Amino acid sequence: MTDLMTERLILRPMCTDYLDSTHEYASDPETCKYMVFLPNDTTAETLGYLKRAEKEFAKDDPSFYEMAVFLGDTHIGAVSLYLNDARTEGELGWTINKRYQGCGYACEAAKALIKYAAGVLGIKHFIAHCDTENAPSRRVMEKLGMTLKDEYGGRKNKLSEEERREYLFRLDHD
Repeated sequence: MTDLMTERLILRPMCTDYLDSTHEYASDPETCKYMVFLPNDTTAETLGYLKRAEKEFAKDDPSFYEMAVFLGDTHIGAVSLYLNDARTEGELGWTINKRYQGCGYACEAAKALIKYAAGVLGIKHFIAHCDTENAPSRRVMEKLGMTLKDEYGGRKNKLSEEERREYLFRLDHD
């Protein structure tokens, strides 16, 4: 897979070269407050994630795409797409370093990944989840044109002992 370019960003396949910059945001409790699998406690956890991403990109037909988001030469976060078994639907996700949040980077990166997935992979249906208290992620989903489809319980964020509620958004791409 080649890099994806937007007006301000470059999306590159995740790799172990980005260990330090990935661990900076992936281990930050403030950045990862509403995340199910983050924050990472150790650099070994982050390295494991990066190795899985590299291994997946080496396949002819990856089942997921983890992309590093760059602003110039600075790695500021990640955007991901996980395909269902039938390869008809993709689940989007994003994490942006807290120093770069609020500038539209998550939405811009996700739009680029949607465009790639629809055009190259033929994916027409996209979903995304977020904690009901994660207003910034909800705004990203709305800016992407996604529609709120459901709200339910059972979410367990890594930093929370309590069961949380979650939104499910969907986008059908023509």
